[in-house]
Amino acid sequence: MRKSPSIGLLVLFLLTFCPLSVSSFDEPLYDFTAYTECKAETERPLYDGGILKEESEIGDSASSGVYSPAFILHNLNPAGTIYSFSSWVKIEGAKSALITASLKTENKTYECIATVLAKEGCWSFLKGGFVLDSPSNLSILYFQNSDDKDLNIVVASSSLQPFSDQQWRNNQQYIINTKRKRAVTIHVSNKQGERLQGAAISIEQIAKDFPFGSAIAKTILGNLPYQNWFAKRFNAAVFENELKWYATEPEQGKVNYTIADQMLEFIRANQIIARGHNIFWEDPKYTPPWVLNLTGPALQSAVNSRIQSLMSKYRGEFIHWDVSNEMLHFDFYEQRLGPNATLHFFETAHQSDPLSTLFMNDFNVVETGSDVNSTVDNYIARLRELKRGGVYMDGIGLEGHFRKPNPPLMRAILDKLATLGLPIWLTEVDISSTFDKHTQAIYLEQVLREGFSHPFVNGIMLWTALHPNGCYEMCLTNNNLHNLPAGDVVDKLVKEWNTGEVGGQSDEHGSYSFFGFLGEYKVSVKYGNRTASSTFSLCQGEETRHVSIQM
Repeated sequence: MRKSPSIGLLVLFLLTFCPLSVSSFDEPLYDFTAYTECKAETERPLYDGGILKEESEIGDSASSGVYSPAFILHNLNPAGTIYSFSSWVKIEGAKSALITASLKTENKTYECIATVLAKEGCWSFLKGGFVLDSPSNLSILYFQNSDDKDLNIVVASSSLQPFSDQQWRNNQQYIINTKRKRAVTIHVSNKQGERLQGAAISIEQIAKDFPFGSAIAKTILGNLPYQNWFAKRFNAAVFENELKWYATEPEQGKVNYTIADQMLEFIRANQIIARGHNIFWEDPKYTPPWVLNLTGPALQSAVNSRIQSLMSKYRGEFIHWDVSNEMLHFDFYEQRLGPNATLHFFETAHQSDPLSTLFMNDFNVVETGSDVNSTVDNYIARLRELKRGGVYMDGIGLEGHFRKPNPPLMRAILDKLATLGLPIWLTEVDISSTFDKHTQAIYLEQVLREGFSHPFVNGIMLWTALHPNGCYEMCLTNNNLHNLPAGDVVDKLVKEWNTGEVGGQSDEHGSYSFFGFLGEYKVSVKYGNRTASSTFSLCQGEETRHVSIQM
């Protein structure tokens, strides 16, 4: 279970350092609490039930016209209101079942606002939400069994909490101020220890702690303008296709890492970190054709050679490896090699590069609740299965190929995943090309703000490698590196999430304080005809970081 940050701590930060005053923040604070274990008794409802405790009543199939149970909701408005929903769910008549919560208004049905894999005999926690497109005088929030089993659904300790758009933004800013930033005080003195008032202090952030990056392809090689454009914005990268098995060994025994090596030279030259994507891909469509013809010992030998070749070649080069990509949707290797094939992949990869974090990576985990293969509970169950098998240093990779985002559902899914205490990354973020470029930009900003402001997200990668014929789904620029609307969003957020340059004069205590994003800093001080400079790291912590400069 995770709980929300201390209200006292949040208020202290805001009072001391943040331009957003406490008086401008309207209650409530978002509650990050989530549970993934089935419990004998329910916990208290979040927000003490929110508007459910006063404005709704439980109906049944006769009164609501849908599956029982159902909440009858009156006067949900205005449009744009963000609703966070949670409930405890228990089933009778089956050992387990996927339960989906949906909302029906006069004008629209929101098919999946939350899911939970409920179990018989204990209570499971469902968490999600929705954003209203238009006001609703009468709505029905109902629960369904996705498996069409004949069973009874029981709910308890339910909660529905509305947030205005501004309240939601304020909550995001609270987390950014406490999770992504920290207070710093620079102390200036002479060699005798006397405090120096009036010293001119200049501070510049020279590196960011939070990894924010994008996919790159071989198209970046030899393209200096593209390289400069990329390095100016991003501190992390992932190769789009160049490390995949079909790219490095298109014919059996003919392994070629030339392109990947050249891309790594660009990475190293610009002090960028890189994710390894991927060792195996469970989708047969992206498996080398010659591998599809192998079975038994021949296939086992081929996969062993693949891991050993790749991991020994790049030991220590990549911070992560997506070991067996999209295993919630496909199972080529387990079908051919047995149920322990994936476990073997993780074990061998860990032995080959023990300091690299090994990730599960899949789609439709955080984008939607409607994909039964990759619900948050399915993802968690598979992770725990790997953990029981002895997998080490695993991480949570969420691709993030979004259509229209549902911010409260996205946040709720992250809340549940955070209970596992593992690194969480958004690994392949983009917005569907079915939307126009301006709409893509609007939705992209929603996703990026949700990711950056969630306290347990450790990094964000876009899936926007540039090709002459475009990008996978969404480009940031045209071929002349002129920003598209999505690129403007990225540039805006890169600037917003960076301290940049700050400065001033030391006070009567010889001190100057500021509030900065986590990362590396350079500080320069001038006092009379004397100058001094230093560097310091700003890591996460609740206490003020103190830096002393001697003139």
